[in-house]
Amino acid sequence: MGGIAMNHIVEEAVGRIEELEKKAPEGKHIVTGDIRRLSAALFRKVPDKDIEKVFALCEELLEQRSWALGVIAFDFAYRVKNQYQESTYDVFFRWLKDYVRGWGDCDDFCTHAFGELLRQKKSLFAKVITWTEDPDFWVRRASAVILIPSIMREDYDGIEPFVISDRLMNHEHDLVQKGYGWMLKALSQTDRCAVEEYLTVNHTRMPRTAYRYALEKFDRETRDRLMKLS
Repeated sequence: MGGIAMNHIVEEAVGRIEELEKKAPEGKHIVTGDIRRLSAALFRKVPDKDIEKVFALCEELLEQRSWALGVIAFDFAYRVKNQYQESTYDVFFRWLKDYVRGWGDCDDFCTHAFGELLRQKKSLFAKVITWTEDPDFWVRRASAVILIPSIMREDYDGIEPFVISDRLMNHEHDLVQKGYGWMLKALSQTDRCAVEEYLTVNHTRMPRTAYRYALEKFDRETRDRLMKLS
């Protein structure tokens, strides 16, 4: 019975997304907020919220290769965060490799479900470091973006953001540069002095794209001073 209900949820998700697409103004995409509201409503209908059952449902949604259904899948995965184990990493990393294909999916997944897993299980940071050498650019971006939830909650003991930015420093892909710049921007809100010092030391090495992203949350005086260095 549980399996049938799960299939019905996927079918309903597909149908409701199609309805949202039809209602969207011409030339416009579905609003992400509408997808998240739909996801919340659908999750309430999931009869068995055991993590393995929910992940099986997420997999069905991801297999549709739809951006909107992917948002729902990653949201469902986040909603069972109280059941995460270290072994959850293997599932999430496979999803990152198999189903994520761009910066949007990467950021959604890594600033919610995957980022929360790292916050809970900080020993996984050793694995995240290896992502900086992954052949897929979105995985390299993810190595920085996944740190943001821990940083923003000031819960990152054992996680070393500057190790990631050092390893990505001169990466040629602008989305990777923006990713670690964003991470440094988040860090500047919790450890301003450390980021200011890091930018001062590395201003000649860091690509301008990453550097400018990292500066965005500084006060104007500090931002102007650091900009003059680059």
